[in-house]
Parts: sequence; C-alpha cells; structure tokens
Amino acid sequence: MIRIGYAAGAYDLFHVGHLNILKHAKSACDYLIAGVVSDELLISRKKVTPVIPLAERMEIVGNIRYVDQVVAEDLSSKMEMWERLRFTTFFKGDDWRGTPQGLALEQQFAEVGVEVVYFPYTMSTSSTALRRALASLEAGATVAEHAVARG
Repeated sequence: MIRIGYAAGAYDLFHVGHLNILKHAKSACDYLIAGVVSDELLISRKKVTPVIPLAERMEIVGNIRYVDQVVAEDLSSKMEMWERLRFTTFFKGDDWRGTPQGLALEQQFAEVGVEVVYFPYTMSTSSTALRRALASLEAGATVAEHAVARG
C-alpha cells in the first residue's frame, strides 16, 4: 500500500524548521502532500496575519523537492481535509502530542485508519521568533526615522 502523507502548516516566513518537517515527513511516506493553511484560517485560528500571501507560500512549498503536491488548507477541520485528500499518514509538530486537540485528532484519524506521526520542532528557529524580530526592527526604524525628522 502506498503511504500518502499530509503535512499542514502556515509555512509563513519559510525557515529551516519548515524544511526539516517536510524532509522528515517525506522520509516516512511515499507521496507527500503539503497543506498550506489559508490566510483566512490563520487569521481566524491563530489571530495571525501571514507576512507572505497564500499563493506565494504555496509556490515556495510546492518547489521544495520533498513535496509531491501542494494544496491550500482552506477547510476548517483536518477530517474535512482527509475527506478531500484521503492521506494515510498525518504529520504534526510534537507540540500537539498529548494535548486535548492532539488526542482528539488521533482518535478521529484512528477511526478512518490514518496514522498520526509527530516530529520535533526546530527550536532554534520559528516563524513567531522571526515575526518578533521583524516587529522589533520595524519599531527601531520608526524610532530612528522620528529622530532624524526632529534632527
């Protein structure tokens, strides 16, 4: 049986942690589908507006050699995405392991024969940290611009 993997993520501010997840996922399946979470879902779920628009994030992820197919994750539940794609393995970061959401997902997927595989996140880099650094740089630039204007 062909193992079809699904690795969903925002993939905003693409970094080595994203690459590691896709690389590890591909090594554990025959065909890897990367789901790029839509702007609307990111805003509603995480209250985060992506820096990179969905079409561009999909273009980036779709050109990673480990990814066989890229789709927009635009449905509100992972089960709905499974109904659309029929993957056999679902990849998730280990921050979900043992959480109420993770346990519920494992139970739902077990009922349809989908294995949930957790991967460790790359702790040294995250989109959240990159977002903070950008905000800090922007704040510093604004302060410098005001200082020059007052000159």
